[in-house]
Order: sequence, then structure tokens, then C-alpha cells
Amino acid sequence: MQLEGADPGAIARAAAALAAGELVAFPTETVYGLGARADDDTAVAKIFAAKGRPADHPLIVHVADAAGARVFAASVPPVAVRLIAAFWPGPLTVIVPRAPNVGAAAAGGQNTIGLRCPSHPVARALLQAAQQLGVPGVAAPSANRFGRISPTQAAHVAAEFGESLLVLDGGACTVGIESAIVDCSRGHPVLLRPGVLTRAQIEAAAGEPLRESDGAVPRASGTLESHYAPRATLRVMPRAALHSALQVLGREPLRLAVYSRPLPPGVVSGVRLRVMPERADAVAHELFSVLREFDDEGAQLIWVEEPPATPEWEGVRDRLRRAAAS
Repeated sequence: MQLEGADPGAIARAAAALAAGELVAFPTETVYGLGARADDDTAVAKIFAAKGRPADHPLIVHVADAAGARVFAASVPPVAVRLIAAFWPGPLTVIVPRAPNVGAAAAGGQNTIGLRCPSHPVARALLQAAQQLGVPGVAAPSANRFGRISPTQAAHVAAEFGESLLVLDGGACTVGIESAIVDCSRGHPVLLRPGVLTRAQIEAAAGEPLRESDGAVPRASGTLESHYAPRATLRVMPRAALHSALQVLGREPLRLAVYSRPLPPGVVSGVRLRVMPERADAVAHELFSVLREFDDEGAQLIWVEEPPATPEWEGVRDRLRRAAAS
């Protein structure tokens, strides 16, 4: 059931559903989330069941403001305080030590927990309304079946779960890929998942360099090697290799879709081509929608031009690498 996210009555209805332990899908600036009250392990279990997600794979808890993070955090390390001040509300998740006796299911049983304050107006209105009903935070992974393409429109959520799920429609997500995740629980910040924020931006706000994951960091949402996958087989290719492969194919009819910068005329005859924007943020915004479109059109193969190896493309490159690993 899709409700207009700008309608205060719809927000109140969704907040009441969350307070009652039910699932609600809602938009954030990154992707749509499948939410349940994070302080109720029984409610959170419904997320894992609906998605088919392993119960030890942690979720991100969405809070209305920085003060709301204190409910779930045993402590907020200084570097997390600096990052929260710089980027909340916005597309950054911090992992901090978890407060005892709260959010165990959302944290996948770990003693750390991922927290985020989204900037989307519908998400903020929902979190604030739920908070008034005694819901301190909402655990919300992407609103799709586990391992599949994240949804960036309400229609994508309905395609995954049907019409029985309550979905707040807030339009297309502006960012389009999930938040960056920084582990702040180990004495130094570690980037676990890139997003649209660059390393340089995060390091400037943190006041210190980001460390690389050493395998000892907590499990985090969206960091499995295979993730964000379409039904079609996806391959990421350097531009020259993609061009050459298309020339070899010639005009043979194939269920092939291509996402790349413009190619010479005639090279893509008989192939579904979607032109890739030049800017990283524009590609991030539409990437998951493009992959879903290719799936819906029956593509069996998806070839994607490899993005530049520059900092602003790191989040897009990460999502494509994981999507191609399936």
C-alpha cells in the first residue's frame, strides 16, 4: 500500500505502525529503507524474514537527530562526534559501541551498532513522529530482497514486496546509493563502505586519516562481496574492451544491455544502450534504477563501462564491483 509521504496523515499512520511493531518502507536521500522499531527485537526479526537476510548481518538504525543516537550508543567517540556534526542529517553512517540491552537484533548480535540520521524530509518527519510515540530509532536496511538491487523509487519497493507492505512514497531518491559507513569504535576511523562522500571530505571532518579495514572491524550493512545484484549477469569493462567486444558481436541479436558513455554510431546496433552521465553523482543517482530497468526489459547480460578510478567515483565503483560478483 503506497501512501503519499508529504501527507501528515500518512506519516502519522506509518509512525503508528512502527510503534505497533509493524514494517514500514520509507524514502531516504540514499535509497528506500524497510523499517521496524530498532528497540524491539521481535519487530526487527520481521525485517530479516521479509528480506531473507541472515540474522547476523547487521542493520543501520535511523534516528531523528544526534541526541537520538545516545539511546543506542554506549559511547560516542570524539571522531564520531565530529563526523555527526559535519554530515548529519545526511548520507553517513557511524559505527559506535552499542548500549547494553538495546538494539541487539538490529546490530546482528554485535556489541557495536551503525547509526544514521537521514536528510530526506519524509524520513525525518516519520522519525520525529515515531519518536513522539516512544520509538527511539528505526532499523532500516534497503527495502529489497537480500542481495538484490536497492530501491530508489516507491514502485521498486512494491515490485519487491507486493502491495501489502505500507510504503511512504517520497519520490525518487536524490543520492541513489547507500550511505558511507565509518567504523568509529576502534580508536581510529575505518571506512567500511564508500558512498557519495569522498574520503577527503570524511577525513577533513574526522581530523585524521581513514584506516583500511583489517578484517577485525565489525560486520556492517552492505559490505558482503556479492550484493546489489540484478538478475542479469553484470560485467564491468574498460571502455576499450567494451567497444571491442561490441564490434565482435556485430549485429547478432542478443539480450544484452549496455551502460556506458556514448559510443560510436553503429557499434551498438541491436543492443539496449543507456548513456552513462559524465558526473559521478549523476551516475549514483540513477545506477540502481538503470539496472532494474534492464532486468525488467529481460536483459540476460549487462555490460557497464568501468568508471574512472578517481575519489568521487569510489562509491559507484564499489556498488558495481559487488553487483558483478554475483
